[in-house]
Amino acid sequence: MTAEQYNAMADKIRSHRWGVAFVTIVSRLIVWITMGSYLLLLGILFWQKEYESLYHSALVPGVAFVVVSVFRHFFDAKRPYEMMEIRPLIVKDKAGQSFPSRHVFSSFIIGMAVLQTYPWWGMILLVLGVLLAVLRVVGGVHYARDVIAGAAIGLLSGILGFYVIF
Repeated sequence: MTAEQYNAMADKIRSHRWGVAFVTIVSRLIVWITMGSYLLLLGILFWQKEYESLYHSALVPGVAFVVVSVFRHFFDAKRPYEMMEIRPLIVKDKAGQSFPSRHVFSSFIIGMAVLQTYPWWGMILLVLGVLLAVLRVVGGVHYARDVIAGAAIGLLSGILGFYVIF
């Protein structure tokens, strides 16, 4: 997407009374729902004394999150608002570390963690992850490649960690 294309899209969203608020609030809400779901899953597994599932549900996302974070630090891809003359809808002061999107990665790896125990709940989180990916691009804080990579790494980490290794 070029700067002109992004700015035209963003201007249309800004022209709606609740456009920017919608993008910002829904994005944050998805993050909070995902984090809350993960903590709830861990709590349920602990309460039910499902210690092996609890261990896997903590270990797989934790290790994958660290690996993605270290990769992002060294790869240090610039964000769209650093590379183009745009005014992002989601205001962020952070520079670099755009690839892959850690928000989207986290949403997908948590969705995969929940999916193994509560399939319907996991599927809802994965759908919310897709919406979050769209909002991160529309918000101007990630390129499409960043969110696609985040989703793919989250899915692959979940498949490997929950269905192949464990």
